[in-house]
Amino acid sequence: MTAILPGARKPAPEAAPVSRPRAAVRRHGPVLALFGTLKLAGFCSFLYLLSSTGDYRTRHPRFGGGAHPWDVLATWDGWWYQQIALHGYDPKLVPVPGATGLITLEGNSAAFFPLYPALMRPASAVTGLVPYGAGLLVSVVASFVAALGVYAVAERFGGRRAGLAAAGLWAVWPGSGVEWAVYSESLYVALAAWACHAVLTRRWLTAGVLTFAAGLNRPTAAALIAALGVAALLSLRRREDGVLRPLLATALAPLGLLGYLLWVGDRMGDLGGYFRLQSGAWAHSFDYGAQTLDVLTSVPVGRFDYLFAYPFADVVSVAVILLACALLPLLLRLRPPAVLVVYTVLTLVLVLGSQQIVANISRYLLPCFPLFLPLAVAMRRLSLPVQCTLLGIAALASGSYAGYALFELGVP
Repeated sequence: MTAILPGARKPAPEAAPVSRPRAAVRRHGPVLALFGTLKLAGFCSFLYLLSSTGDYRTRHPRFGGGAHPWDVLATWDGWWYQQIALHGYDPKLVPVPGATGLITLEGNSAAFFPLYPALMRPASAVTGLVPYGAGLLVSVVASFVAALGVYAVAERFGGRRAGLAAAGLWAVWPGSGVEWAVYSESLYVALAAWACHAVLTRRWLTAGVLTFAAGLNRPTAAALIAALGVAALLSLRRREDGVLRPLLATALAPLGLLGYLLWVGDRMGDLGGYFRLQSGAWAHSFDYGAQTLDVLTSVPVGRFDYLFAYPFADVVSVAVILLACALLPLLLRLRPPAVLVVYTVLTLVLVLGSQQIVANISRYLLPCFPLFLPLAVAMRRLSLPVQCTLLGIAALASGSYAGYALFELGVP
């Protein structure tokens, strides 16, 4: 027993260790609360706009319509995901009789990657929800996981305040209307953000598994696969983490994407069948940026005579493209690790280099979350009330520019 000298103070009792669940709540609770509040504000704003205009009542239930405003959340691509969850795949290349224009093939569910609808099935089985409700549940849960991933990456650059700002920007970014809809973006960003974080923290096998899963969710996972490969090569060159784990991660990462493309090609009897389907049924192909350039030179002068023109949604997309191009050099100025640079640049190249419905670009660029970093680092200088006020205003406005512009004024 330690003797206590007369007049000496008794030693202060040791602080009780904080339990892991309590520490997790302290660390992640504010992130989830901020993100959830902003998303709910934007979601309610979107539903208000839908209800006040009533346009959804006159639209086809597959194309932005329905009996209730919330039915819109399961239209367009959401309809296809529900069909996959209910009936699975039957990959085919079916010509449209007599078609000679851009659309020469009938749409087929094989154009939509399998991970998201595969998660809808157990969600439906466990909760008893129909595919629409199950898909929405998967998206909402994944959006919170994505917010934590975006926060974790941004926190490494600018601390906790920057991480909160980045999670808030993910909630209000143009295109964020699909985060709480029957769409696969939330799930993809959750996988991509945590895969990047795993590379940054040198957990190679985790990064490989997450990238493998991302390849089963969206074709733009090619950018994430390349980013992991470059990071692994740099690690091998520097001899930081041995040889085996980076090589295993690099070998595992592309198997999801390649496996699905090869399976679809085999079922269609054409190894390039997936790309033929995208081009022939959706007029979506890589054109080295010709379509994007046409839009960028047309919209500023008020011309909307290009392919797949949706004026208001295209104005939003042009603003997003210009914002992304402005943020990229600011991101590079922060000198981020190679995995973030390669992932962001290649995602931009894949999206902007494709012929597509330009109104979709605002959601196609949602995965470029590293572009949030310069803004998040700058916003950390603001007080928390000012940050929340700015993000709150953006959240309310997002009901229009990130939700209504896509689902009702364009084609998401």
